[in-house]
Amino acid sequence: MPGPSPLFHTRASLKQDIIGLGVAQGDTVMVHAAMRRVGRLLNGPDALIGALLDVVGPAGTIMSYTDWDAVYDELLGSSGQVPPEWRDHIPPYDPAASRAIRDNGVLAEFIRTTPGARRSGNPAASMAAIGARAEWLTADHPLDYGYGEGSPLAKLIEAGGKVLMVGAPLDTMTLLHHAEHLASISGKRIRRYEVPFAAPHGVAWRMVEEFDTSVPIVEGLAEDYFATIVRDFLATGRGAQGRIGQASSILVEAAPICAFAVTWLERNAKS
Repeated sequence: MPGPSPLFHTRASLKQDIIGLGVAQGDTVMVHAAMRRVGRLLNGPDALIGALLDVVGPAGTIMSYTDWDAVYDELLGSSGQVPPEWRDHIPPYDPAASRAIRDNGVLAEFIRTTPGARRSGNPAASMAAIGARAEWLTADHPLDYGYGEGSPLAKLIEAGGKVLMVGAPLDTMTLLHHAEHLASISGKRIRRYEVPFAAPHGVAWRMVEEFDTSVPIVEGLAEDYFATIVRDFLATGRGAQGRIGQASSILVEAAPICAFAVTWLERNAKS
């Protein structure tokens, strides 16, 4: 019978849990976390960030999906433009200052505001990273189709990176939006919308085009089909499962699960 849970999980204890799951020195790791599931932490989310950085070391990097906390979608017209009377009221996207979206939990904002962090320039697809490859991962993020070629997700795969889900729902694995981009299927939903960007001399407005990530990429897929892909991948015997703190967690290699997801989509998506 297991003993009682510790009063607190610490940076040191989380480090051992992370190592036990398979993260190693020099790794590039994209992390998603439901912090409440981890348990009580000394120093809160910073304990998990510190533990991750301790494990990957100075040659490694951690990355998180930030999006941005804009919340002006309901103002957009049918063409995706913001009405003139609202344009002066919407704060522009500034990678250095705009908050991470709250829907994704607190960890992304903690990573974004950690000293030395870098944040990419595509608002809705933005990523924040800390470590040796942070600048490279976040640089030159395409403004259109920001989950595709040249994105931090594509670079994560190029770097031989991993995805760590610390208690996070499996359907929140952002990397699978890259698989949606790559999959050769018809009928992909496309979204066009206007975005204000912070510029040296004011605000620059630009239309952005992207596959619609707020819904399944094509009709006929379940809302949480990402979770099905992840479970199917784990059922092949790939990936590691364990606990970080009290959170059920998984670790997968980015390239294999993305390739698996592309094949899954091309087999199962019906336009």
